[in-house]
Amino acid sequence: MLHSALSYTQNLMRQAVRIGDTVIDATVGNGHDTLTLAHCVGDNGQVIGFDIQKSALDTTQKKLIEAKLDHRVTLYHKGHEELNDVLSPSQEVSLVVYNLGYLPHGDKSIVTLPETTIKSIEQALDHLKHCGLLLLMIYYGHEGGREEMEAVTDYVKQLPQNKYSVLNYQFINQKHSPPFMIAIEKR
Repeated sequence: MLHSALSYTQNLMRQAVRIGDTVIDATVGNGHDTLTLAHCVGDNGQVIGFDIQKSALDTTQKKLIEAKLDHRVTLYHKGHEELNDVLSPSQEVSLVVYNLGYLPHGDKSIVTLPETTIKSIEQALDHLKHCGLLLLMIYYGHEGGREEMEAVTDYVKQLPQNKYSVLNYQFINQKHSPPFMIAIEKR
């Protein structure tokens, strides 16, 4: 049963990624998605992770070492808007995943921002291969969160439907700003 937008995101990740793929975790956070992706890509695949918080990268690296998957992942202490600084211009990825908002159990004043998130999405879409997925898990119940949610939603609504399919997955019977997921498939 898919009882949360997060579980739906995890299922889509597992379905979209094949052994040998290159994928991006644009907001590493506590490393849950990074670890899942490292399992999915196999020994010949690669996970590229971004986070601006060193503590998030340290926590994730520890989890990857414990799971003996650290050789599949390269972590960057950079914002996701620096994606083009890491990828070669022609490099394609099969999946890009974001968790927007703040680091759970971290400093709630450090949040993703509309400008850098949209810049990152634009770059990620350029690198996404045919039938690749970009998944945005949007947490917006914090200061500035609603503005980012609206900016991202407005941006993805204008993506040309002949190039992208955009799906919005959310609960409509929950209180307190429940997170929701936007999935973008490149046609």
